[in-house]
Amino acid sequence: MELSDANLQTLTEYLKKTLDPDPAIRRPAEKFLESVEGNQNYPLLLLTLLEKSQENVIKVCASVTFKNYIKRNWRIVEDEPNKICESDRIAIKANIVPLMLSSPEQIQKQLSDAISIIGREDFPQKWPDLLTEMVNRFQSGDFYVINGVLRTAHSLFKRYRHEFKSNELWTEIKLVLDGFALPLTNLFKATIELCSTHANDASALKVLFSSLILIAKLFYSLNFQDLPEFFEDNMETWMTNFHSLLTLDNKLLQTDLVSNAIQFLASVCERPHYKHLFEDQNTLTSICEKVIVPNMEFRAADEEAFEDNSEEYIRRDLEGSDIDTRRRAACDLVRGLCRFFEGPVTGIFSGYVNSMLQEYAKNPSVNWKHKDAAIYLVTSLASKAQTQKHGITQANELVNLTEFFVNHIQPDLKSASVNEFPVLKADGIKYIMIFRNQVPKEQLLISIPLLINHLQAESIVVHTYAAHALERLFTMRGTNNTTLITAAEMAPFVEVLLTNLFKALTLPGSSENEYIMKAIMRSFSLLQETIIPYIPSVITQLTQKLLAVSKNPSKPHFNHYMFESICLSIRITCKANPDAVGSFEEALFMVFTEILQNDVQEFIPYVFQVMSLLLEMHKNEIPSSYMALFPHLLQPVLWERTGNIPPLVRLLQAYLERGANTIASAAADKIPGLLGVFQKLIASKANDHQGFYLLNSIIEHMPPESVDQYRKQIFILLFQRLQNSKTTKFIKSFLVFINLYCIKYGALALQEIFDGIQPKMFGMVLDKIIIPEIQKVSGQVEKKICAVGITKILTECPAMMDTEYTKLWTPLLQALIGLFELPEDDTIPDEEHFIDIEDTPGYQTAFSQLAFAGKKEHDPVGQMVNNPRIHLAQSLHKLSTACPGRVPSMLSTSLNAEALQYLQGYLQAASVTLL
Repeated sequence: MELSDANLQTLTEYLKKTLDPDPAIRRPAEKFLESVEGNQNYPLLLLTLLEKSQENVIKVCASVTFKNYIKRNWRIVEDEPNKICESDRIAIKANIVPLMLSSPEQIQKQLSDAISIIGREDFPQKWPDLLTEMVNRFQSGDFYVINGVLRTAHSLFKRYRHEFKSNELWTEIKLVLDGFALPLTNLFKATIELCSTHANDASALKVLFSSLILIAKLFYSLNFQDLPEFFEDNMETWMTNFHSLLTLDNKLLQTDLVSNAIQFLASVCERPHYKHLFEDQNTLTSICEKVIVPNMEFRAADEEAFEDNSEEYIRRDLEGSDIDTRRRAACDLVRGLCRFFEGPVTGIFSGYVNSMLQEYAKNPSVNWKHKDAAIYLVTSLASKAQTQKHGITQANELVNLTEFFVNHIQPDLKSASVNEFPVLKADGIKYIMIFRNQVPKEQLLISIPLLINHLQAESIVVHTYAAHALERLFTMRGTNNTTLITAAEMAPFVEVLLTNLFKALTLPGSSENEYIMKAIMRSFSLLQETIIPYIPSVITQLTQKLLAVSKNPSKPHFNHYMFESICLSIRITCKANPDAVGSFEEALFMVFTEILQNDVQEFIPYVFQVMSLLLEMHKNEIPSSYMALFPHLLQPVLWERTGNIPPLVRLLQAYLERGANTIASAAADKIPGLLGVFQKLIASKANDHQGFYLLNSIIEHMPPESVDQYRKQIFILLFQRLQNSKTTKFIKSFLVFINLYCIKYGALALQEIFDGIQPKMFGMVLDKIIIPEIQKVSGQVEKKICAVGITKILTECPAMMDTEYTKLWTPLLQALIGLFELPEDDTIPDEEHFIDIEDTPGYQTAFSQLAFAGKKEHDPVGQMVNNPRIHLAQSLHKLSTACPGRVPSMLSTSLNAEALQYLQGYLQAASVTLL
């Protein structure tokens, strides 16, 4: 492709078409660009367009297309052709940095990403002048250009945070430091000075602060790999500058620069080789007094978020997404300092905590923020190790957590009004959540009715925290992995707990509160049969809520926990009274019908899972209400959505398990539709295992005569897929299927159907698939099916003893013994590591498995065979009785010694011999 005006015009037209919402216009344009991207000069045409085009939309489109082109093609893969010619590579590297720095921000970001992709492959060996080119731009004095360089350097060097240590990596980092550390430090100093110069210019400070943030991120990346000798010379300078920055006028503390600077101090103070920088008592005191305490305060912006943007406040506070806040950074700095200076830091802050609590006691209504800061300080001091699941797992022994809890937390929660001092209520409840593993159980039990009471608080934060704290307490594990809080201990509170949880969902702002619904789910799970008397009321409220939210589903976690709660209600009730399944169907089916008719895509996978659970509660029968739905489940449109596939397959399996005879007689015309679903699934690398789940259920449960006419075609489809697109996953599923078929119809039937498709195919399947691949089968039930199926082939297939297939008898037996005794072969060919999931255009609902709708693992040979090794021994004994002398002869000539030893062990365990 020439760098001509005509080609630029053609490229412009096709780029425009890729933005067209009409797929009939968009897709051909995308295909055209894909077809020409291998041509010389193609990337240079894109760069020319994004530089010279008069249309901004084309500039942006060209920049995105260029970045994606680089992402797909820049890496040179061994044994594959180079997708970008060398002259284009040289031209791109020569032009991209100045082009990036002169482009608008939207385009600058795309080109910066492209530079980092190229840099990952080519820097430093194939792009040695990149660093010099970037450093030279620091002299420009133009902070738009400087920030572009810093942004690019950050995208290039942040990988140092995540890569494994190696000499090669350290050599590269040293090269970067040699050329970059001093200019970066000088830029940092100059920028700090400019902050002082422009202290009253908000727009200038905004630009300068964005530079300082990027510099801090770069410093963090370059310091991450613990190369102390490269940083010792500059560390005290950095420390002094950050310390000075953090004690500037309070108005500077409005930006995330402060949190980044504090995070920098926190990361440095945890490093053993910088310990000496913090050892001086004056330094420690200054950091505690001038950096940490002021940034622990509950500020006006925090108060505004607490009251007016509760959902965001909760998300940031509970889920840890407040990483960029001053308060979180100050907490991290406290923890960092405590690593080496726990005693001195605890001593310094103990005085502050006592002082804050005294100020609060003088006038609580005015000074409540002092107590809030005191609780945060204690929490930070005491937290040495923490996980989301378990709270604090290791605490500072110098802090008496129980005493603080009894004296300063419980009194706030015991006060007459749940609406008084909401921030302190939230602090107290959060303290319970965080230190639940450190506070004695008797204190936790005292707290439970207090938490239940706070479910009625008007503050969204308070009643949400109360629900979350209860949910966390109910998941705590004691000895023997049982729940720490038992159903018996909760018995006095069941009614008020359920009442307040469901009432909390009616409070303003909490109609779809995921923490409350999760607490409902966890309460059901803990209380089990204790909730049965309340189920009629509970299921009514859950059904009403389901109907309401199905009009406009917007909270995926809330919806998930709601369906889990419905499943728990069904399981718990029907375990005690199986006949109660009808009352649940009566309550739910009207809403389910509405969801299906209105095509509420987010809920349909859940509905299918709950219906499967209900149907599996029936014993060997399918109610007419389910049979009326059966034809609709086979409609192709349902199977187009990937999220529907696993629950739909599960539901069809439930139909087959509970009513195969009914389907065979009353819906025989639907069997081709059922097999059509199997055919669609089997053609997909992503969903072929689901196709096998369905096929296995058809083979296991349907009357043989109802599928006789389709059997040969089923095998032909499977062989076509094997021939066209064989994957490890498909092979494993195929092996389970043919062995299940063998168990159901017999080894002779299996041999005959293979040889009926093509002469001698049975031998080819044994030799090329079963014997070499059986070791790949995983899963206890799957291995058992294969073991029983292969045993049948060995001992119940006449052709294995008297034809050319006989030579495969011993290798097949050896493969079976390998399945029993050798480790699973979990190797996957390189080309399968990145199997593409089929294109799924448009919105696709992800499948979310309901834990409490889970299906028990089904063992189709459970009643027939308990121990497959014993079964093999008994079957071989029976064969040797029918053919005396043959079996020992084949074993002695061909079976290897180790396998023979294992086999003798099976025979002894079964108390049989071979004749």
